[in-house]
Amino acid sequence: MKFSLFVHMERLGADQRQEDLYEEFLRLCEIADRGGMHAIWTGEHHGMDFTIAPNPFVTIADLANRTENVRLGTGTVIAPFWHPIKLAGEAAMTDLITGGRLDIGIARGAYSYEYERLLPGLDAWGAGQRMRELIPAVKALWAGDYAHEGEFYKFPSTTSAPKPVQRPGPPIWVAARDPNSHEFAVANGCNVQVTPLWQDDTEVRTLMDRFETACAASPGTARPKIMLLRHTYVGSDEADVAEAARELSVYYNYFFAWFKNERPVSQGLIQRLTGEELAANAMISAAAMRANNVVGDADAVIARIKAYEAMGYDEYSFWIDTGMSFERKKASLERFIAEVMPAFGA
Repeated sequence: MKFSLFVHMERLGADQRQEDLYEEFLRLCEIADRGGMHAIWTGEHHGMDFTIAPNPFVTIADLANRTENVRLGTGTVIAPFWHPIKLAGEAAMTDLITGGRLDIGIARGAYSYEYERLLPGLDAWGAGQRMRELIPAVKALWAGDYAHEGEFYKFPSTTSAPKPVQRPGPPIWVAARDPNSHEFAVANGCNVQVTPLWQDDTEVRTLMDRFETACAASPGTARPKIMLLRHTYVGSDEADVAEAARELSVYYNYFFAWFKNERPVSQGLIQRLTGEELAANAMISAAAMRANNVVGDADAVIARIKAYEAMGYDEYSFWIDTGMSFERKKASLERFIAEVMPAFGA
């Protein structure tokens, strides 16, 4: 089992400066690198202070000069917002800057808020179709002298400039949930990223079953890797764990508010939720967040991850974004590195 850090810059209100958020982001990444984590993943979002991440390649290029050992991954680029030539070239340049440490996670995207601003009229199905056309085209551009005539993209013979350091290219990971996404990823030689979000371990098992079914459907293809992404908190005592569960409940309430795209947004921040609204959804209550996500003392966290390892997951990604203070994130990450990872020989 390999361990990675999944981290953005997120805020729920305007009380924290964006400059401070970036500095805290860098410090968490440096801890992950020094602590022996395998990778750092950071993603792409637009116009939303909930996750400040407009271009992961820019961020990764900075991290390349501040870290020594970790692989650096996009978790994830949003496929419909990229042209294949642009993505192939920017990814290859970032691979060069990182010395061949780049991994590329690609997703169709989740927020209609972003779709209606960058590609009005786009929906999740259409975004998924664009992703399915984009990925093979990017791989072909890395090989070079490739012309494309598709539904969404058309261009004459073109070569990625520059070429990536890793050949035939950086590993590609597809964010998959439905069976068709798993099948596409495996058939196209891509690794798979999955997250159950707020759901319990039944969903973790379901996602692995879909991956196994996709692998069985492509017997001539080498088995790719699969990574599990989960909100994680390693607490110091009962009160600390309880507070983390409460903070995760607040976080997921805001996640759903952004996903529904119904509340007013001003200066990149969604209208604050009331106490009554935060308490209204039992599905993401503090109790549910503690039961469903990986939240507990070191022993409890180890037991949960051991179960995931037994299911067949190759990588566990510590999703640290919760809206909690930097000090609490830092303490939890340091406990994870010192007390949890050694139980896996990491």
